[in-house]
Amino acid sequence: MAQIRFGVWNMEWMNDLFTDGPSFKDDDKKVRGPNPTYSRDRPTVKDRRESLSGILNEVDVDALVVVEGPNKATELQLFFDADVEGTWKCDVQPTKGGSQILGLAVRTDRGHFADEPFERYHIDEGMGGESERLSSATTDFVIDTDDDDIRELHRFERLPLYAQLNLADGKKFRVTGLHLKSKGIFQSYEWSKWWAMADANRKKIVAQCTQLRHEFLDYYLTDDATKDIPMIICGDINDGPGQDTSEKKLNVSGIERLMGTVWKPELCLGNALYDALDDNDRWDIDLSSISTTSFKDPIFDTYRDVWIDHILYTRNRPDTWINNAAVHERMPDGEMVWRKHKFASDHFLVTVDIDTNML
Repeated sequence: MAQIRFGVWNMEWMNDLFTDGPSFKDDDKKVRGPNPTYSRDRPTVKDRRESLSGILNEVDVDALVVVEGPNKATELQLFFDADVEGTWKCDVQPTKGGSQILGLAVRTDRGHFADEPFERYHIDEGMGGESERLSSATTDFVIDTDDDDIRELHRFERLPLYAQLNLADGKKFRVTGLHLKSKGIFQSYEWSKWWAMADANRKKIVAQCTQLRHEFLDYYLTDDATKDIPMIICGDINDGPGQDTSEKKLNVSGIERLMGTVWKPELCLGNALYDALDDNDRWDIDLSSISTTSFKDPIFDTYRDVWIDHILYTRNRPDTWINNAAVHERMPDGEMVWRKHKFASDHFLVTVDIDTNML
């Protein structure tokens, strides 16, 4: 064994494909999802299933963290059993009262993983064991986000997914899947209120990243029981490097807070997509080639490409164990994903190759 392909993908409203049972809705049922014509029409269940599975079958991942997945593990399992090549084991992380939650799918028919391909550490208030630290960190918390001596109450809208993946040769690595607070404001408001809401959303993202860093990652990377176990932290963070207008008021970037501080370099996380940039783009900090989604600018009425989906990794191995990070805007045959699989998602699939010899 040398390489396995790991991915993370916001599959956009996957929950809307299913009815109780579990079963798929009828093929011709209109559901939420991307509409490349930008009209009010919606794609069908058949459209979405074919586009989502088409990308997965072509890119050929061995393990996937699903963002905006279905509410039930049986629904995610149904999709992979029915539409994706190979044999898979799936699970999800429920959030009370929540939807569009995080899921995990691992391919089991290639001999890469042990008979029990992963061990799930379920996250919820009061959980013990391996789940205790992350469960405690993601219970409602109070923090002074902007150093104004006012402590604010925050919560995680979607609980993180936490698991250990077990390889056939006995090696292991852990995965934490995240979907943090959206920046999106999807209704019209008076302009000052719009900006107040935008500022509040950034504050929430910074609070969640700070909490994960201080109350989970710093402990994970220093505790004797876990500090030598490699881990991927990935998902739709809803934030990119640098500071937008609202973050400048806080003087902090959420994703950079999550990755770590220069004052504790040994605890900083690597960023796989940044690592994959060529020398010139890294020197100029030109991130245009690794945007993972786009949004409509409410001021200029144009679309902006942004990088908000990340694969971060611990640097607790002697040699590099994560490589070949890619944003799959094009399919292996060179065709653009939005042309070939136009009903898949408003986010691109992101993958890395894991060198298992380095684990």
